[in-house]
Amino acid sequence: MPTTEVSGSVSERTAQLGALKELVREGPDREATERQHARGKLTARERIELLLDKGSFTEVEGLRRHRASGFGLEARKPHTDGVVTGWGTVEGRTVFVYAHDFRIFGGALGEAHAEKIHKVMDLALAAGAPLVSLNDGAGARIQEGVQALAGYGGIFRRNTAASGVIPQISVMLGPCAGGAAYSPALTDLVFMVRETSQMFITGPDVVQAVTGEQITQNGLGGADVHGGTSGVAHFVYDDEETCLAEVRYLLSLLPSNNRELPPRVVTADPPDRESGALLDLVPADGNRSYDVRAVIEEIVDDGEFLEVHAAFAPNLVCALARLEGRVVGLVANQPAALAGVLDIRASEKGARFVQFCDSFNIPLVTLVDVPGFLPGVDQEHDGIIRRGAKLLYAYCNATVPRISLVLRKAYGGAYIVMDSRSIGADLAFAWPTNEIAVMGAEGAANVVFRREIAAAEDPVAMRARKIAEYRSELVHPYYAAERGLVDDVIDPRQTRPLLCRALAMLTAKAADLPHRKHGNPPQ
Repeated sequence: MPTTEVSGSVSERTAQLGALKELVREGPDREATERQHARGKLTARERIELLLDKGSFTEVEGLRRHRASGFGLEARKPHTDGVVTGWGTVEGRTVFVYAHDFRIFGGALGEAHAEKIHKVMDLALAAGAPLVSLNDGAGARIQEGVQALAGYGGIFRRNTAASGVIPQISVMLGPCAGGAAYSPALTDLVFMVRETSQMFITGPDVVQAVTGEQITQNGLGGADVHGGTSGVAHFVYDDEETCLAEVRYLLSLLPSNNRELPPRVVTADPPDRESGALLDLVPADGNRSYDVRAVIEEIVDDGEFLEVHAAFAPNLVCALARLEGRVVGLVANQPAALAGVLDIRASEKGARFVQFCDSFNIPLVTLVDVPGFLPGVDQEHDGIIRRGAKLLYAYCNATVPRISLVLRKAYGGAYIVMDSRSIGADLAFAWPTNEIAVMGAEGAANVVFRREIAAAEDPVAMRARKIAEYRSELVHPYYAAERGLVDDVIDPRQTRPLLCRALAMLTAKAADLPHRKHGNPPQ
């Protein structure tokens, strides 16, 4: 443990300070660093260096020590107390950060450790700048008892106060167990690294003792589990370097706080660029599949987008991208997965993303090709009504610019929920392949003309005629446009130019919700 005794002249004391700070930066000992690297993990300061612009980090309370005693703690009082806190810049913009140092007390949180985190969270909120947590800790410091638990309570309260005010990003780079896992869950976006990061409320040993189930840490709460099954993780990567590079990219797409617009950049991709490829990417036959991500690539600047929750509920694609340099949030049904239906998971995924974009002034572009909600006993019993209503509530509550585009099918309640004109989309467009209706012509004919079909000498031929009749009357591409529910039916090649013009027009949109303490969204 480095000494804090000082003596001599100002120059000598300054030199002693420099030596002390250098020891603090190096950490507890070389062996601890080697053990961290042997686990395939970087140290807290190495991570901060990758996240922030070179030389921009300013540390806060680097000389802090705990004041606990008992259980041998009085003999172990390392500086930083196991967490590095401060601020720096990402692409020149201020970002606050705290990083657990697993080499000190396993990154476990005690009173001083928590107070440092509280300090940097308060600074981030006061300065109106994003907060990134680099998590690699063993939970509450058992030796400090209830004070450690109270420290977590202070973090949770600040996470909640900052929600929707500044972007909060959690990067999981090691274990996160027990109540500690609730802080990442309260933040906006969660990143995880395969093999080295895990999150769970109760570990494998407890699970086995209580239920008899045997499972590994990664099997219980690893990155792919939370990325694809639980939905806790929004992004999953193979290594820390790639993960932190993607955090930097994400920050470049977000405003510093909810009072600013997302940063706009100059793009070489012309806003009036037409795309002939769009004529072939979406089959006119509604029963044929395609990958909507190929459509997104053709529309957005340089074909670049950052997909959120890619492995979770893949029947709905949520992504951040740019159009004419402006950041947009894209929500799109994915016919390549479950035919693009809405189900419980897709509804909750979309609702969370819409709320996030609305919180941080990111316009929404919705690409619609939805055959309806997924039918089934499990869906009904698991609450598709209340949970599907989350997406509807999120759209209805959003005040950012909202543009919807029907690519192909748009049936029933799912059409309404996917940001239709009737729930407040500012502009609604459709391709000439659109079919907007209560249901598909085949199903509708079976209901509306049931008796005629049953009484016909040739029911098959009669059904075919009635399907054609229903389609020509109610499901043709211009039915909604004729009634003002679609602003225009457009040439698919003109999609990008039209969206760019529409977003430019809506940039200064002002919309106020009724005064209220807060809404009561469906749970």
